[in-house]
Formats: sequence, structure tokens, C-alpha cells
Amino acid sequence: MNDTDQARRWCSLSIPEVSALLTGNDAGLDSADAGQRLSRYGPNALPSPRMPGFPHLFLRQFISPLIYVLLAAMVVSAVVGNPADATFIGLILLLNALIGALQEHQAQRSAQALRKLMVSHARVLRDEKISEIPAHELVPGDLVLLTSGDRVPADLRLLNSVGLEVDESVLTGESLPVFKNSDRLCEVDTPVAEQVNTCFAGTLVTAGRGRGLVTTTGMHTEMGKLSLTMESAQSARPPLFQRIERFSKKLMIALLFAVVLLAAIELARDTEPLVIFMTAVALAVSAIPEGLPMALTLVLSIGTRRMVKRHVIVRKLVAVESLGSCTVIATDKTGTLTENHLTAREMVFCDERSVTIDGGKLPSAANAPRHNNSLVIRLARVAALCNEAELRPLENGEWHSSGDAVDQALLVMAHKVGLQRHTLSGQWPLMAEVHYEPALGFAATLHGKPQGAGSLVCVKGALEKLLPMCDRMATADGDTSLDAAQVLSAMSRLAEQGARVLAFADGEGSAPEHFTAENLRGLCMLGLVAMFDPLRAGAADAVAECRAAGIRVCMLTGDHPRTALRIAQELRLADRDDNPVTGTHLAQAEARGPEALDALTADTRVYARVSPEQKLSIVQSLQRQGQFVAVTGDGVNDAPALSRAHVGVAMGEQGTEVAKESADLLLTDDNFASVVAGVEEGRIAYQNIRKVIFFLISTGAAEVMLFVLTTAFGLPLPLTPVQLLWLNLVTNSVQSMGLALEPGEGDEMRKPPRPPKESLFNPVMLRRVLVSGMVMGGLAFTCFYWLLQHGWEVDAARNSVLLLMVLFENVQVFNSRSETRSIFRQPFFSNPVLLLGTLFAQGLHILCLYSPLMQEVLGVSPVSAMQWSALLSIALLQLLAMELLLCWTRGWR
Repeated sequence: MNDTDQARRWCSLSIPEVSALLTGNDAGLDSADAGQRLSRYGPNALPSPRMPGFPHLFLRQFISPLIYVLLAAMVVSAVVGNPADATFIGLILLLNALIGALQEHQAQRSAQALRKLMVSHARVLRDEKISEIPAHELVPGDLVLLTSGDRVPADLRLLNSVGLEVDESVLTGESLPVFKNSDRLCEVDTPVAEQVNTCFAGTLVTAGRGRGLVTTTGMHTEMGKLSLTMESAQSARPPLFQRIERFSKKLMIALLFAVVLLAAIELARDTEPLVIFMTAVALAVSAIPEGLPMALTLVLSIGTRRMVKRHVIVRKLVAVESLGSCTVIATDKTGTLTENHLTAREMVFCDERSVTIDGGKLPSAANAPRHNNSLVIRLARVAALCNEAELRPLENGEWHSSGDAVDQALLVMAHKVGLQRHTLSGQWPLMAEVHYEPALGFAATLHGKPQGAGSLVCVKGALEKLLPMCDRMATADGDTSLDAAQVLSAMSRLAEQGARVLAFADGEGSAPEHFTAENLRGLCMLGLVAMFDPLRAGAADAVAECRAAGIRVCMLTGDHPRTALRIAQELRLADRDDNPVTGTHLAQAEARGPEALDALTADTRVYARVSPEQKLSIVQSLQRQGQFVAVTGDGVNDAPALSRAHVGVAMGEQGTEVAKESADLLLTDDNFASVVAGVEEGRIAYQNIRKVIFFLISTGAAEVMLFVLTTAFGLPLPLTPVQLLWLNLVTNSVQSMGLALEPGEGDEMRKPPRPPKESLFNPVMLRRVLVSGMVMGGLAFTCFYWLLQHGWEVDAARNSVLLLMVLFENVQVFNSRSETRSIFRQPFFSNPVLLLGTLFAQGLHILCLYSPLMQEVLGVSPVSAMQWSALLSIALLQLLAMELLLCWTRGWR
């Protein structure tokens, strides 16, 4: 078929027209014809994404503004004849890239372990016989046979169907199965969700059987079209990248200003240009946090491992922080907030009395409770007898159910009131039945009574179908004349709650040969059963936790607005007065322009009947408003929005492969509560990034202050470039690794999200860096000046200043553990790695003081215990300064 044929809307064609266009006969294809079509159209599969190799992942670690700065510093150091400096920087960059690449490679392997083939085989009619072939070998024109439990292998135009119901939630977001009718014709522009004579690739047959001709395969299916939409959606820049980029620009501006100021002072003194250049290089080395890229990678890697323990697999390191920075979570409903299976939750009787059914786990057969309410028993008996599903216990104590989703829910309901179908079937043997058909609207069974005393009719179905069959209704006082208005009122109340409602009736039966749909009369209306897709355990608490954390949760679903609103109210996402925004409202707003759409989405929390394209539009609208958006979903219909969001979260268990490949994070338990746990870990990771940055920048600021003061006073360089690199790359980095392992402070989910435009270098950090830099730099300069004034050699003075700076780092790393809490109010032993890292950094430096090789490289020498104690006393003044700053700004906590 050519492109024109591919664009044809098959749902609008009659069965003879479809058959003539695709095969010309009813016997399916022969193998030769199928082979030719496979060569022409290609395999029935979406292209598998090629996983980037390790070299690609390794090179990708160098794409960062901060890395560019360090690369420039390495080149400058090599050009001016400082190979040691260049080597140090190069080694740290290689180590950082190696850690990042290994972590992402491991994450990809974890993600690939979750991959499941969505369709493996399909039953087709080929060469005039039924065969089972790999689904990727299907071609347009193949005649496919569908039964309950099958995954639809391609887009099909149905030729016939018997009680066929299909779960299309992965494609449309609609949680309830769709009844299919092969004989009904649709208009050319009928939406996918309403094409009842067509089945789509990736959807699941939940009941019935059918036969259909393959119309499109691979990328031409509705699923394939959505995957193309996903590819065209441009991913948003992660929040951390945005903040690091702004931080790097500010750092470069500040560094350039300091270098120009220093050069101007030296030029005024007629200093040689080479000396000025070397001094500028030394200043740059002191200001640039060489250990920051490795520390960032380490923080994110640790966050990744912590998230795995909380059921979140990270596919991209930066997504750890992205989830913690989100201000809006746009979540799919079906399968994410809800269990994606029906549960019978309420019985409503004709006298308006009701009984709530426990939604917990099934009890064992021996412990099943027996209800005393005769009406409950009577209705549950009909629900269990007029039923084609199966429910049986397994050896491990769990239960296995199969069959139609509604029938499964009814069997579970009956079991919870003490009735088991296999027991009832022995007491009330089946004599005849009327199978459920969508056009019929009900199902009925005829059973022999115990001891052969007559027969019992059991009927279930739509209320409007059962009312004409009934002339009385059951009440607590016995059967009375039917009050149809009263029953319809109860039905209306349940419908307003978004429930799926079935009516039940029973009565005296006749002979099996006369048991037909037309002869069902004189029955007794028993009542109604309301079925819901229940919330996932912990979903409501997770939404409340998001609200406490200042995160707005929006629910996006293809379900009916009534159903969406009920779920939102149960989650406490919406009030009774709220009205969901529907796909129609979104389309009207989009037609008026982006401003109208942004006004509509600014405060909306519930969206219903939205298409995949509209989900993407909602995400883009929120991003235009300055929000950091996280999107959760499991279906193909969620893939474009997952790809475009700042961070996409896919369901790892039930999610489609297209959704998984679009996402940055995968949930191993498909639970929205795990998203919230990931937000908490992301916030902890961001806090730790800030702690590491403050530690590295504050010590770097102290070095800059030291250099500026010594230059202003015409003193020699207080530290050599190699000594600066020793501070920045070795002793600093060892301790920053400890900060990367800091546990949460406990209040992460009680704070609002960071403003999207806020820089890493916000006023709080700026104030702390300035005070730290001035105190440490000023004290180090005073020490250096005093030593030179008292006749110390320059190398000896540098030796003391280097040790003092290491001691300053040992103190400052504990000041960095919190922005708001006193060092004395933090659990001292909550981070043993930090303690060991600090001791290791100090011990390493002391070891170098006595190592002939390091004495030569660093220009150091041993110091006395008295000198070490004096320098430690000076370093502790930094602790006092930060405590005083904390008392002055926020009070003692």
C-alpha cells in the first residue's frame, strides 16, 4: 500500500471493503505473499533505541560549562610550563568522567533488565490454517485471532467479535475496557478512543474473542505515531544544568574581575609581565573549584543508589537532582495513582440502604467471613453464579484470578461476604445461560435449586436493561412492588461518583429450553453494585506530602471527567466545587493562543479526556510559566510528555517500552509514593550539592583573599600553584566526598521547592562564602605576614600557611553540614565517612610533611607539635565566626 492507503481511516470502511483492499479473500495470506509484504513494509516492530556505548557515555561527561573552565586551566598550565598542575587537573577530569560513565552505564543495564517484550507471538490464519508466528513477522492483510488475555500485535480492523473487550489504557488513558463491535462503522474523523471496530497495537484483550485484519504495522500503528511524537519532543534542560551554567558564568565574571584588578595593581608597580601572568594563573587555580565536577558526580551517584533502595532506578545521573527541584508533578491516573483494576466497593439496595465492601486482601477460604445480612448474601450469590471468571488460591497463599475484569471483581466481592463460586456451583448447578453481549447489555444464568426444588434465574447488567424485567424489588422487610424512581435515584448518585454500576436481579426459573433473553420477566430487583479503580496504597498520603513540600500535583487522564474528579477528591487533590479541565477546553484554549492556554493551566489540578498531544501541550505550558515539571506515566500515550518534561518518570513493572525509553527515571513498584520518595532523595542530593559547593568555593575564596592581600602588600606568593592544587584536588576532594554522603536533615519535605530561577549562589550562600573567605583568608594572610616579619624564610612560611589552610578545611567541612543549624545541634556521628575523611585528609598531609618525595614536590617540611597546635587554634576561629554569623542571621537553633 502507498502513503495514501496508509492514511486511510479503516474504521470508516465496511468489512467487505477492508477485505478487498487488504487480501481479496477470507482465508488469510499465503506464506509467499506474506514474505513479499514483509520485505515491502518491514517488520512489525518499533525501532529499538540504540544504547550509547561506554565511550559515548565517557565523552558525554565532559559536556559541562565547569568542565570547560577546568580544561582551559589545564591548557594554560601546560603552556606556561607547569606540567604538574596540568597533570593534576587532567587526572581529576579523567577520574570524574570515569565515575560518571560507570554510573550511567550501570543505570542503563538496570533499565534494560526491566525490558519486557510487549508482544512475542500472534495467532494468524496463513496458508488456510491457524499458525502462531512471531509478532514482528505480521504484515498488512494478515488475519489475526484474538482471545482473552492476548496483547493486540498490530492495528486491526475487526471482522467479527464476540463479547470482545479491550483495555486501551496504555494508548488512551481510559481505565475501563472498551467494548468492540466489528459491524459498527465510524466516521472518518472518529478519535482513537471511540473506534469500536478497530483494535490497536499494544492494547490488551480482557474478555471475549475476535478476528481482525492487520491494517498497519510498526511505525504506522497508533503506537508508532506516538513514538514519533516522542522523538520530535525536545527535552527540557535539567534544572541542575541551568543552575550550574549560571553559577559558572558568575564564577568566571568574578574571577575575571579579580585577575584584572590584580594585574592592574601589579602593572602600577612596574612588575614584569611574566610575573603578572604567573600570578594570575595561580589566582585562577585557587578560585576554580577543580574538585567540584567529581564531587557533583559523586553526590548524584550516591543519590542514585539511595533511590534504588526506594524503588527508583535512575537512567541519567542529573535526573536525581531534577526530581528534587520539580515544582509541579503531572501524573497519569491509571496504574500510577490507581491500581488499574476494578474493585466492587459498595452494594446499594432498593430501599437505599448500602453496604461497603472491604477493599483489602482476600481472606483464606477457611477464614472468609459470613455476612448476616440476607440481602447481601442474596445479591452476592447472584454475582457469583452469573459469572464467567475464575478465582482460586495458590500454594503460596496468594490468589489467582482470570477472566473478565468485572466478573473478577464480583467474585472477589462474593468471597469477602463468605460465598465461593465453586461451592455455590455444586449447590446450584448451571442449567442454561445467556452470554453477555454489548448490544444485549446483560447476562443471565439458570440454576437448579438444592434438592431439585425448582430453578433460580440470576441476571446482571445495565439497570436500564434489567428494570423492564422486574416487577418487584428486595428490601429489608421482604420483596415489595418495584419503585423504579427510587432505584434510578440510587443509580444516579453512584454515577455522579464516577463508579461503574451493575444491577442484579433474581427470580423463579422455567425449563431450560425456554430460557431466552426475551422470556426474562417477573424478576426481583436486588440492588446495585458500584465498582471503582481503587487508589494505590499510600497515594493519598503521597499527594499530601507533596502539598506539604510545596509541590503542585496535577492529574492527567483519558477517563471521564466524573471518574477523574472522584479520584481527585479521594486523593484530596480537588474539592467538590472543582471542575476538571477536559480535552475540549484545552483545544478551545489552544485555538486562542499560548496565553489562553497558560491561563487555563496556571491553577488546574485535574485534566480529563485529554489526548497524548494535549498532555504534551500541558507540560509545555507549565514550563512557559517557569515551572520545573516532572511527568509520570506508563502508557504510550504518556511518552511525548515524559520526553519533554524536565524529568520523566515511567512505571517499570507495567509501563510500555516506549514510555520507559522516554523517561529519566523508572519506578520498580509503579507506585506514586515512590515518586515522592524520589523527590525527597533529590532534595537531599541538591542540599548536598550546595554543601559541597559552599565548602569548595569558600575555601577557594579564602585562597583568593589570601592572594589579593599578599599582592596588595607586595609580599611573595603565599602558596605555589602545586600547593594550591594539593589543597583543591586532594585534601579538599577527600573531605567533599564525605559531604556527598550527608544524610537528610529531616525537614526536606516540609520546605517549598527552590524557586526555579534561584541560583546555586543565592544570598544565603553568598553571605556565608564572603564571611568564610574573609575570615580564613584574613587569618592566613596575617599568619604569613607575621612569619615573614619575624624572619621566617618564604618556603617555611608557605609550609605553615599550607598546613593552616588544610586545618581551615578540616574545620570548614563541619561548618558546611547545614545552612541553618549550629554545628553543635547536628548528630556528630551520623556521617562516619565525613569524620574518617577529615582525619584522612589531615593524616595524609602530615604524612607528606615527612615524605622525601612529597617534600620535594610540595616544598613542605615537618612542623612541631606546638606549631601544629597554634595553627589549629587559629583555624578554630573560623568555627566561632560561622556560629556567630548563624546566630546573627537566623538565631540559635
